[in-house]
Amino acid sequence: MSQPLAVVPKPADGPLVRVVDVTKHFPTGGTFGRGAVVRAVDGVSFDIAPGETLGLVGESGCGKSTLGRVIMQLQPATSGSIQFEGRELTKMHGNELRMVRQRMQIIFQDPYASLNPRMTIGDIIAEPLQNFGLGNKREREKRVQEVMRVCGLNPNFTNRYPHEFSGGQRQRIGIARALVLTPSLIVADEPISALDVSIQAQIVNLLEDLQSEFKLTYLFIAHDLSVVRHVSDRVAVMYLGKIVEIATSRDVYDTPLHPYTKVLLSSIPNPDPEQEASRKPILLKGEIPSPINPPSGCRFHTRCPIAQLPICSEVEPPLEMKANGHVAACHFAGKL
Repeated sequence: MSQPLAVVPKPADGPLVRVVDVTKHFPTGGTFGRGAVVRAVDGVSFDIAPGETLGLVGESGCGKSTLGRVIMQLQPATSGSIQFEGRELTKMHGNELRMVRQRMQIIFQDPYASLNPRMTIGDIIAEPLQNFGLGNKREREKRVQEVMRVCGLNPNFTNRYPHEFSGGQRQRIGIARALVLTPSLIVADEPISALDVSIQAQIVNLLEDLQSEFKLTYLFIAHDLSVVRHVSDRVAVMYLGKIVEIATSRDVYDTPLHPYTKVLLSSIPNPDPEQEASRKPILLKGEIPSPINPPSGCRFHTRCPIAQLPICSEVEPPLEMKANGHVAACHFAGKL
């Protein structure tokens, strides 16, 4: 195994990832829920360009982590198309899909639960290489030490176990495991939400450095909008299984068009005590609807401060271009 650690992704004429009308429904089961389904992801479409970071944000339960797992084919899509490097993933099975997974990896949210406590970190990081039969034992050990060094880990600690490391170090181990196969796409599923605030910035900076050095493409899933603004080229906002707005990071934060996006932004605390005291966040009324029985029309209309009936309750707004490169799904975009 002589391939270097830094491998430039294969050239692509179009986007690296293309998601078209993807749905993921879970049957509820049980006597009273017979025939009902949880519409976790319900008709989502977007592209991710090579080398781009697309931030995916929304409330807990909106379906963003499920969407990340469906893109990785860890869970099969109910319907829709997912293309990676021009190849349709939803129709792949067996060894064909397995080989594609060398170029797409995931960083899980919990840096401890995602690591096998019975394995040393050297074996954890080397496991992908061993699974794909890359290199002999000595070459794999060398590769593991290289990627540990790149991720800020002491390469002499390969014989230690996950419980001997802090939360931030364990997340670095997870990042090293994802990086060891030199993928072109990494799905980062809330990679810093389980970490102390003092450690979060270190992991974010590490991910940015790795992206710059190895030409990585990220789908960065999070609920912390301030972090997403820092790391993302574009931001997609998700509500109850639907994408409601997509734009550049700057446009989403400076000129948000969808009322839900404005609500999320208004909830970000201001570090200045005086400005924070005078700030008036937008408060939503009502309960979050159930994904088993989502509202008709616009799914946000039951909580939206500018909803107008009957159009908002009867007609589902399409995700369409509202400004240059700025799309939103709202009948009254920019009115709040």
